[in-house]
Amino acid sequence: MKATLDIERLDFNKGNGRVTMVAQDAETGAVLMVAHADREAVERTIATGEMHYTSRTRGLWHKGETSGNVQRVVSLTADCDGDAVLARVRPAGPTCHEGTTSCFREIALGADALGALDRTIGARVADPNRSRASYTHQLLVDRNLRLKKLGEEAVELAVACAEGDTERGAEEGADLVYHALVALRAIGVSLDDVRRVLSQRAAVGRR
Repeated sequence: MKATLDIERLDFNKGNGRVTMVAQDAETGAVLMVAHADREAVERTIATGEMHYTSRTRGLWHKGETSGNVQRVVSLTADCDGDAVLARVRPAGPTCHEGTTSCFREIALGADALGALDRTIGARVADPNRSRASYTHQLLVDRNLRLKKLGEEAVELAVACAEGDTERGAEEGADLVYHALVALRAIGVSLDDVRRVLSQRAAVGRR
C-alpha cells in the first residue's frame, strides 16, 4: 500500500469527527462507494491495508468482514481541505449490499456487464462439461475457429468505423470484445489481467 496519507493533516472536526471516504477501483477507475471514517477507522485502514469505515448505526466496521468482499488498499490520498480521502482499492468482490460492483447503479451496470461476461467465459473454461452445447465452448475447444472469428470481427469493426456507421460499430465492437475475451481466456488471461496492464500503463503515462 502506498499510504501517501498524513493522518495528522486530516480535518475530522469539520465532519463531526469523521472524514468522507471515496473508494475507487484501482484497476478500472470506477467509483465503488462513498462512506465516512473517524480517526480510529482511518488508523485501522492504514494498519491492516484493508478499508475500515464508521457507520452511525454500526460504529467501526471492516468492509467485507462477514461477506469476504474486502477492499485492499492501494493508496490513500487526502484532498486539499483534509476532510475527504480518495481510497484506491482492489475489491475482492461486489461492493454494494445488492451484489453489484458499485453502489452507483449506472456504474455498476456498465462494469458488471463486462465483468459478468468474462466470469461466464471463465466458468466455461473451468467446467467445460456443463457447456458443451454453447458457442463459447465451441470456440474454446477449437483454436482455429476462435482465431478465425477474432480476425473476422476485427475486420468487421474496422469496416463499420471506416463507413462511420455508429450503430453497426457498437454491435461489431461488442462482438470483438466477446471474441477477444474468449481468446484470452483460452490462453489463461482474464479481464482483470488486462485491466492490471492498463492501470500500470496509465500510471506511467502510456495512453
